[in-house]
Amino acid sequence: MIRRFLVIALLAIGATVSHAQPSLPSSFQAKTIHSPEAADIFVRWVGKGPVVVLIHGYAENSDSWAPLAADLMKDHTVVVPDLRGIGKSSRPEAGYDKKTQAKDIRAVVTGLGYDKTFVVAHDIGNTVAYAYAAMYPDKVERLVVMDAPIPGIEPWNEVLLDPRVWHFNFHGPDAERLVAGRERIYLDRIWNDFTGDPSKPDEATRNFFAATYAQPGGMRAGFAQFTAFSQDAKDNRIFEQVKLTMPVLAVGGEKSFGPLQAVIMRRVATNVREAVVPGSGHWLMEERPTGTVVLIRNFLDSPNAGQTAARLAD
Repeated sequence: MIRRFLVIALLAIGATVSHAQPSLPSSFQAKTIHSPEAADIFVRWVGKGPVVVLIHGYAENSDSWAPLAADLMKDHTVVVPDLRGIGKSSRPEAGYDKKTQAKDIRAVVTGLGYDKTFVVAHDIGNTVAYAYAAMYPDKVERLVVMDAPIPGIEPWNEVLLDPRVWHFNFHGPDAERLVAGRERIYLDRIWNDFTGDPSKPDEATRNFFAATYAQPGGMRAGFAQFTAFSQDAKDNRIFEQVKLTMPVLAVGGEKSFGPLQAVIMRRVATNVREAVVPGSGHWLMEERPTGTVVLIRNFLDSPNAGQTAARLAD
């Protein structure tokens, strides 16, 4: 009887842990750094060793990096900012083009006393990371981009024909009014459209991120990320004229961008490694965290990050 009770108790604890909201380890330090581009960027950091900057995407915030951050902090310095307008960063009226946000990231890096770093990005974070690498190429040692297009970089025009990217053009005052008090419904549509596993992100994760976007000004700032895509496309076509030369890892979920991520990056970089995460949709940290973490760590730590392809099971 006691044994049966213990088993039930352990299963209950396991269920609670597996459905906890995402959160960076408590050992991370936190501060807000003022960007010269008129934003206050909330950042957390911890660790020793090579510096890795993690740039999150839309429908999430910096806590989405919890699995990767917990692993890399063992032997890296891990820097995890919230993009302007998201999470605990300020929500200015302007500056949501990714070129400006790359300057925010540079202010964070130098504000913490660092210079050269690795950069890992997901979703709209890819476009911020690309702008950062294009603007500060000698400051990026290796670049990882995961499962998202880059405005203006082909096949961008084909991507825009996909009905699942309806949210790219859903913004403005009327859109804000429509989703007010219904942020979870709006975000569910995005999470559901791009997941390879309907149970991921789980309920606790969805509730947590929806609450952050429901804060005053949260959806206005979130929509502004997409309003800026037309300017991002113009900037990226200019950046594209000079190819990135640092090693790049292009990661796609098998049920989402897959090998297309590498196709995109080979248009803008000369040394691209391709990787596809089997069974995963867009939300790699939620759907296949173990395999994705291994993939990224191996790339960052590898003495030879040459042009190869990879597939990893979680």
